[in-house]
Amino acid sequence: MRNIRSILIITLFFSFITGCETIKEKTDAIVEKENQKLGKFIGKSLSDLQLELGKPNEDFKNEKGNLILVYNTKKYGIPCERRFEVNSNSVIVGFVSNGCF
Repeated sequence: MRNIRSILIITLFFSFITGCETIKEKTDAIVEKENQKLGKFIGKSLSDLQLELGKPNEDFKNEKGNLILVYNTKKYGIPCERRFEVNSNSVIVGFVSNGCF
């Protein structure tokens, strides 16, 4: 009886571990897709970004004096925030994506 219990516990443990790996792989793939999608804006003009994404929900200047554009959306009730950094020449120089898939 002990052997059966031990085998069951080990089986459940390995199932849990492999399930976590599958979720991690799927999450990594989603993040990579999001980064590729947003990365195409690096080096593009502010007008190109706004043509595709529209007017941002918020904008402000950061400590470097660059403009930060914030786009907020929700998918399945989960908030998504995308921030783009625009330099003084109106060129996209960076982005951050949180909670987006």
